[in-house]
Amino acid sequence: MKRAAAYIVLFLVVSLQLYNSFAIQRFPKPEFESGYVTPPTLTPNPRSEVLAILDVVVLIGALTVITWLVLKKRNRNGVFWMSIFSIAYFGFFREGCICAVGSVQNITYALFNPEYSIPISVILFFAVPIIFTLFFGRTFCAGVCPLGAIQDVFVIRPVSLKSWLLKVLGLIPYIYLGLAILYAATATDFVICRYDPFIGIFRLNASFVMFMLGATLLLVGVFVARPYCRFLCPYGVILNLVSRVSKKHLSITPAKCIQCKLCQDSCPFDAINKPVSAKEKEESSKAVRRIMLLTIIIPLLVLAGGYTGSRFHENLARVNHKVQLAQTLLHPDNTQPESFEVTAFKSSGKSTEELYKEAASIVDEFYVGGWILGGFIGLVFGLTLTSLSIFKYQEDYTPNKGTCLSCARCVDFCPVKEIER
Repeated sequence: MKRAAAYIVLFLVVSLQLYNSFAIQRFPKPEFESGYVTPPTLTPNPRSEVLAILDVVVLIGALTVITWLVLKKRNRNGVFWMSIFSIAYFGFFREGCICAVGSVQNITYALFNPEYSIPISVILFFAVPIIFTLFFGRTFCAGVCPLGAIQDVFVIRPVSLKSWLLKVLGLIPYIYLGLAILYAATATDFVICRYDPFIGIFRLNASFVMFMLGATLLLVGVFVARPYCRFLCPYGVILNLVSRVSKKHLSITPAKCIQCKLCQDSCPFDAINKPVSAKEKEESSKAVRRIMLLTIIIPLLVLAGGYTGSRFHENLARVNHKVQLAQTLLHPDNTQPESFEVTAFKSSGKSTEELYKEAASIVDEFYVGGWILGGFIGLVFGLTLTSLSIFKYQEDYTPNKGTCLSCARCVDFCPVKEIER
């Protein structure tokens, strides 16, 4: 019943958006003859500033409410309806922007391009969820992020994945984050926004390819819960790392765990750590040898990754529009009509030598960035191997503070209730 009501709410929101998109204007726009020049806008739209402030206020309010629901009330129903609110407000009403996930690129671009004036609202959308995560765990992922919320509605028959598969797929967000930072730092592209699978759905203007991508992720999410959040989201990488040192975090049981395993069965994200007996601990000599081996392997992985990344720097740089334009002018295809970019460049009065010089400088930046990106990926591989070799003794079923999305599903399934004083 609860899920059916949620689908009805989503249907009404989408219907309203479609009506606004296709409604006939009461007063059609005037048609001007040739020669009319639209005057430039000299002052920013005050409504946009008000909405930006409103977005930040709603974000902080939503994070406060859902954190209270998760940690204090331990209420899964409240988290679910907060997800519906986030889909309606941050998703369809605000059309996926401002987005904390995409703000990673704005922050990076501002750090490497001092002339870029980054809005304070973007900084807050990047920083506020991280601050909440540092103190309370990933409550932003629980039901405030519209990308995660819309997937959460489709979690119907989740299946558990093998631990090795989770480790392999869990490396993809780190690679995606590294690429997004590289392209934003070099002013090439905001790939997170360009390939956001749900923003086109929120705006009801997705291309066929992007609509199919979003629809596919939602359909996959019926069985593999939140595939984008777990295996693609670059912002989730940051929240994962921060949440591991969070001061407070969702606990499965308010009292002593009776190890009934119901929480493990209820978690669709495979984010429950199982009890590990001290008898399973290996000999100290073997552990020492493994650690010594890893201290040698990790630097080698970093160097190998950096070298591999540097070898692909020209391929990575081809995404940059200036590099593409320089290659087109350097190797023209006379069988094809001249592109708009080439025509615009020729009419700009800029010399090809200047363009080639800029393109060469960008390629050099990608060479350095390729080393850093490859080294970062190599480090992630090495640390992943290290985490697999570390013995972690624990007595009870506990949430993995890094991968737990604080959805509070396990709370409802736990038969242990808080003992009243």
